[in-house]
Amino acid sequence: MKRRDIFIILAILALDLGTKYIVQTNLDLHKQIPIIENFFYLTYAKNTGAAWSLFSGRVSILALTSLVGVGLFSFMYVKTPEKDNFGRICLAMMIAGAAGNLFDRVFFGYVRDFLDFYILGYDFPIFNVADMALCIGIGLLILQTIFKKEETHGEN
Repeated sequence: MKRRDIFIILAILALDLGTKYIVQTNLDLHKQIPIIENFFYLTYAKNTGAAWSLFSGRVSILALTSLVGVGLFSFMYVKTPEKDNFGRICLAMMIAGAAGNLFDRVFFGYVRDFLDFYILGYDFPIFNVADMALCIGIGLLILQTIFKKEETHGEN
């Protein structure tokens, strides 16, 4: 694993766990602090489920799923060619995101969420830095895959 990618994983984990700790120790559960009124709030929430609180209360299964995710993303990282820096960075982000939420599930029995957005009147589910890293990594990897296919088809 490249030093750059280890740094990305450790930096995301530190940012994720650090922000979760700050929120957990300074905010009461469910208290909203407006950052941008009617759009962005800091709201401390404990999520025993996955995205949108799916599978709430099934912490063991979700912890196992996170562990499998870390393992799968790590395997994909090893199988990704060294010259594919973009793909490896995406996978490093995904590893860090899955590991951050795995840590919470194992040590707390829930995931600590705090980023709360209201977008066009919709109260988007509260999330954290690990969720962002995971979603951004997956999204960029999907885009890379789409554009690589277009390049391949264009060469024929």
